[in-house]
Amino acid sequence: MSSMKKMVYIFVAVSTAVSAVPFISKATEKSFNVDEASPLMPSFVAFEDTTPAGMTWQKVEALSDEFNQSWDASKWKRSNWNYSDTPVNMVDTNSGVENGYLWISATLDDSTEESWFKTSRVHSKAKISFPMYTETRLKVAHIAAYNTFWLNNGDADNRDEIDIIEINSDPTCGENDEYPWQMNSQYFIVKNGETERNKGPWSTKKLSDANTRKGVTWNQDYHVFGAWWKDEHNVQFYLNGEPAGHVVSSQPFTLQQELIWDLWTQDSSWVCGLPEKEDLLDHKRNTMKVDWVRTWKLVSK
Repeated sequence: MSSMKKMVYIFVAVSTAVSAVPFISKATEKSFNVDEASPLMPSFVAFEDTTPAGMTWQKVEALSDEFNQSWDASKWKRSNWNYSDTPVNMVDTNSGVENGYLWISATLDDSTEESWFKTSRVHSKAKISFPMYTETRLKVAHIAAYNTFWLNNGDADNRDEIDIIEINSDPTCGENDEYPWQMNSQYFIVKNGETERNKGPWSTKKLSDANTRKGVTWNQDYHVFGAWWKDEHNVQFYLNGEPAGHVVSSQPFTLQQELIWDLWTQDSSWVCGLPEKEDLLDHKRNTMKVDWVRTWKLVSK
């Protein structure tokens, strides 16, 4: 995002509890550009305001950042645990904040055949539970890897997890041709060794004809991804200001969760990797850029 637009966002984001304000658009009846939605509230309010009567959105500053300054250690931390059966090695040095965005890069470590995909993971220090809404504007790393934005409490054996996006914009396995447009969203509830999971994928191709991001691939532009964690069973996902699939759990969500971004890969049909090692040397495509993240609690007026 240009520095001018970032400065405008800083100027207007002065309220912590917000109600509906006018959506500024050049042609609201003919087109919807999520970048023109007010930063004072969830972007879907500008598309279709489904905020419950008598409720309002209250900004959660500890889980929001425009990334216009340096790394904010009061809000963000890194974790370096790795998934099994992957070439991934998480390190602190492959993420940071500069030039108005949070970045996570995947680079090549040619000193090893086992952990050659060097990358990073960023968590929020604060945790949150429902009813809440969070969204982030980002542009993917255009490599055969998952660019992610998700919620988790960090315990593999006793966790609630909401995966807002797992996106591979450049699949190499030949089995998932829709991945350059497909938003993979899901949840996990793991209790007492039992795992419950359901998914609700979506696509830019399913956006309304009025949406300026309809049919736009992940690497072509920045996109806005969100989730309204409504209650102990329901999560509604959002893409560029529009509802984009939902999930309903059988077990209740019971745990507060952190916000997380990471970039990783695996030689599997569902990730549809691995990337070419040469792609990790290309800084024009090996970096996920997060323009901003904004989070709200739903509270009574």
